Amino acid sequence: MPSSGKTFDQSGFGGWPRRRTTAAAMVALLLLPVEVSHAGWLSDVFKGASKQAQSPKRQAPKQSPSPKRAAAPKPAAAKPARVAKPAAAPKHRTAKAVAPKATAKPSVSKTVATTCEPSKFRIVLDVGHTAQSEGAISARNVSEFVYNLRLTQRIEEKLKAEGFTETKLLLTEGKARASLVKRVAAANNLPANLFLSIHHDSVPKKFLEDWEFGGRKSRFSDRFSGYSVFVSSNNPEYKASLSIAELLAKEMKAQGLKYAEQYSQPIMGRYQHPLLNKETGVYSYDKLIVLKKTRMAAVLLEAGSIINRDEELQMDSAERRDIISSGVAAAIKEYCDRRWGILGPL
Repeated sequence: MPSSGKTFDQSGFGGWPRRRTTAAAMVALLLLPVEVSHAGWLSDVFKGASKQAQSPKRQAPKQSPSPKRAAAPKPAAAKPARVAKPAAAPKHRTAKAVAPKATAKPSVSKTVATTCEPSKFRIVLDVGHTAQSEGAISARNVSEFVYNLRLTQRIEEKLKAEGFTETKLLLTEGKARASLVKRVAAANNLPANLFLSIHHDSVPKKFLEDWEFGGRKSRFSDRFSGYSVFVSSNNPEYKASLSIAELLAKEMKAQGLKYAEQYSQPIMGRYQHPLLNKETGVYSYDKLIVLKKTRMAAVLLEAGSIINRDEELQMDSAERRDIISSGVAAAIKEYCDRRWGILGPL
């Protein structure tokens, strides 16, 4: 992350016995797509409730002037004015009662209603950096762009094999900031449902040490290692971004990988970032262009450190690329259907 260029900142059920009616209902509810169970009928319930709440109160002013008051000789003109004041109050009370329900609905749909169809879920896999702006240089003098491209290609293969056929690999040309603007525009024009940017990590220059590899002077730092996941609170789909980031980091940890803890430490200086989940390694990075300017959920994955000599060898292996790509596919699959995370593949 702190390399040059990074600072510029994606069943049918058979016949059930009547004794098991309750159990069947519970299973059916579990298998009911979240989007339908919450975003569909729950929103209709809110709308129906608000209409029922309003209808008696709208009729109240019409019933309030009783026949006795209308028959009064002279005070009749004054009494309707007195009745009109209480009639306005129920309208204000009705608005206050309905308002909390209206604000609650978006949060429910964004945080819970994440069911999606893999074959229609558009994913943009962004290869971090470009051939002209290579990013970090590894301990063995290999550019980060090379590592990013190989891993992204493997993730693309894995996602398509898992049914995410609308996955597209985004390879951008150009230097630094200009290339960032291009990739954001490309993702926004699709439009995509998820922007996932793939990178490999380094360290600030002050932590680098000299050594010689292959007859060439090289630089390394074995002090830090691990993956990290970043999101931006400035992204318009921040809740979705955070949800996917959490699932991705959880899968990385489940594979036995450790996250890079250094970004939460003051020694990182301007590269220090708020740690959102100390168990899995999800960080906030609001200034990254590819995270804050994309109009869909956006997550950036630092797969591991290539400036660490031991971890670079691991990142260079097909085995590690398979582990990471499997974690990415599992995370997105669970995001699209939370039941998969509980029951396994259906």
